[in-house]
Amino acid sequence: MIGLQQIASIVDRYDLKNISVGTIGSHSALEIMDGAKDENMKTVCVCQKGRDLPYRRFKRLADEIIILDKFSDILNRDNQDRLRELNTVMVAHRAFTAYLGYDNVENNLKVPVFGNRLMLRAEERNSPRNQYYLLQKAGIRHPRIYRKPSEIDGPAIVKVQEAKRKLERAFFIVTSFEDFKKKSRQKIERGLVTKQDLESSTIEEYVLGTYFNLNFFCSPLSGETEFLGIERRLQTNLHDFVSLPAKQQMELDIQIQNIEVGHTPASIRESLLEKVFEMGDKFAVAARKEYPPGVIGPVSLQSVVTVDLDFVVYDVSLRVPGNPILATTSPYTKYQHGHTMGVGRRIAMEIKQAALQRKMRDVIT
Repeated sequence: MIGLQQIASIVDRYDLKNISVGTIGSHSALEIMDGAKDENMKTVCVCQKGRDLPYRRFKRLADEIIILDKFSDILNRDNQDRLRELNTVMVAHRAFTAYLGYDNVENNLKVPVFGNRLMLRAEERNSPRNQYYLLQKAGIRHPRIYRKPSEIDGPAIVKVQEAKRKLERAFFIVTSFEDFKKKSRQKIERGLVTKQDLESSTIEEYVLGTYFNLNFFCSPLSGETEFLGIERRLQTNLHDFVSLPAKQQMELDIQIQNIEVGHTPASIRESLLEKVFEMGDKFAVAARKEYPPGVIGPVSLQSVVTVDLDFVVYDVSLRVPGNPILATTSPYTKYQHGHTMGVGRRIAMEIKQAALQRKMRDVIT
């Protein structure tokens, strides 16, 4: 495992007046680089051959584009040397961990990463001390977990990966053990999921309510946990299948999927903000105890608000969440900073301030 001291010694040699914000060209790279540009910082985008068009079209965003045969080639010595020459601080998002792998991020990537790279794995539900563990330590409610399908006694959601596209989810809702067996068999036959993935899937209580993705930012420099704002996901083919009349839905033999294809903004009633703040604070405290130095930067608590106005967190993102809509729609960052911003700019502000204060060690691992 790469030690904090090893990474600290690397960043100590950086030219702090010429820090580059680095990202893998996928997921939320545009948001990350746009935020860096808003703070007049340099950017590096590592792209996979054939997937670089968006990063070339938006010419303002990437100062340096590094084209590789595959994303994991970033681990090659020459490529890591190049990133360090550019004084690069990498910013983690979902594609970063998916294409490089947790083992490589923890053990082989000798480039400073903004945030706590040792926490990234906790997002996976089958890992020890995972997101459920952290939520429990924080005293934050999460859906009931069914240890085996035969325990299903009401609406439940089966969280499993797609068979062919490992970044995509093939989540489906069931109402009983019999319903689970029926729908599982159909999805395996259609090649949507594998039997192996299904056996390692997570089955959660399906909590009815309105969902909000609550986005926070934990700042080591200020010691505060800021509430950045809310967004919701647009998913196919769930949206807009649900807009059809119930009779037509029942007549169509369609397998509902939850493939995220976009985002939409949301706000929350003001009287619930106290609960929102408390959740962010409690999670940050628990993370510092369990994964010192805790959360550095963004964390998203994807939540459902029930009719009793209670929050239930069904998913935690421990890196940059894919929510570019926040950058132009969040009233909460305006309340905090006087202007609207997204996660990307808030990260750039923290890196920039850390460089000015010579506290880079506080924001990287």
